[in-house]
Amino acid sequence: MARRRGPRGPDRRHANPVLAPAVVRFQEVAPRVSVGGGDRKEAAARTSYPARALQLPAAPAAPRLRPGRQDAAMAAVAVVAPEVLRECGCKGIRTCLICERQRGGDQPWQHQKTHRFIYYADTGWAVGAEESDFEGWAFPFPGVTLIEDFVTPAEEAEMVRLMDRDPWKLSQSGRRKQDYGPKVNFRKQKLKTAGFRGLPSFSREVVRRMGLYPVLEDFRPVEQCNLDYCPERGSAIDPHLDDTWLWGERLVSLNLLSPTVLSMSREAPGSLLLCLAPSGFPQAPVEGATAPGRSVPCREVEVAVPLPRRALLVLTRAARHQWKHAIHRRHIGARRVSATFRELSAEFGPSGRQRELGQELLQTSLSFQGRPT
Repeated sequence: MARRRGPRGPDRRHANPVLAPAVVRFQEVAPRVSVGGGDRKEAAARTSYPARALQLPAAPAAPRLRPGRQDAAMAAVAVVAPEVLRECGCKGIRTCLICERQRGGDQPWQHQKTHRFIYYADTGWAVGAEESDFEGWAFPFPGVTLIEDFVTPAEEAEMVRLMDRDPWKLSQSGRRKQDYGPKVNFRKQKLKTAGFRGLPSFSREVVRRMGLYPVLEDFRPVEQCNLDYCPERGSAIDPHLDDTWLWGERLVSLNLLSPTVLSMSREAPGSLLLCLAPSGFPQAPVEGATAPGRSVPCREVEVAVPLPRRALLVLTRAARHQWKHAIHRRHIGARRVSATFRELSAEFGPSGRQRELGQELLQTSLSFQGRPT
């Protein structure tokens, strides 16, 4: 297989990073796997798998999508009901377009990172944006795995249709949500299992398919959170790190209905060491393998990770624990639905202090009998 030449920065035709060529397309049929950093050797063993049809609930019967109706079905799930655009779930300092209009104010000012880098999933490097101070400079960005075309267009349309049969709850910053998981108080480190009946039935095949990839072979999720974004509400999510008391090493998210950008930032002191981006990147970049030539303060850097439609994203290691992730309002150009799956931390694992509770949560989750809690 010919190796793709390393990027010198985003193509000028792709000023919007949503459209940036972030993933190498190895085959036209099987899902594509792009792994950044040291995970590449593990993923190399298997890059394509036979797909199994998504198993959907038998009642009520879900009509199969004929080729002539597929586009209409996908357009239908992308429509936002008018009443959704009149209600707001924001609290505290967070706002959306609805409450900003009601209050007669503008979106609160947010600090913009000074230096922008674009993540290239086929190399595992973050490269300075074109026409920036660090154009042509790069650094390894490990811990990101991107599996393109994880579900088919018909599966995507049917999944969102089934989500829309259940109520969506208003959430912060213009989002709506559906939770399939235990009720958790992260501040007090307490949880309640009452009302939790597992992941939804239509996720059974999604979870099975995850296990076909080396990075997710032993991934057993105990929570699924669906988030609904739309530009009419000004949907976004602020930079944050997911909890580590309950949730484990891997965060897995399925991106549906439209492409977007995951923006990653780090508030740690110190600087990132940069290398001059070569004309051809190594297959498995290693930190420190190339002598650094420049540095940039961590707090001034934002890394844009383009997320294609129907792609599955896995965050581990530094990308999971050190870099905050966010979705900016400007990167929501159409309705977007994400389904995020989380596994248990070591404390709830076989050798953990709360292993019995962990086993109970797993048995309930993987029964796939859940409704939104």
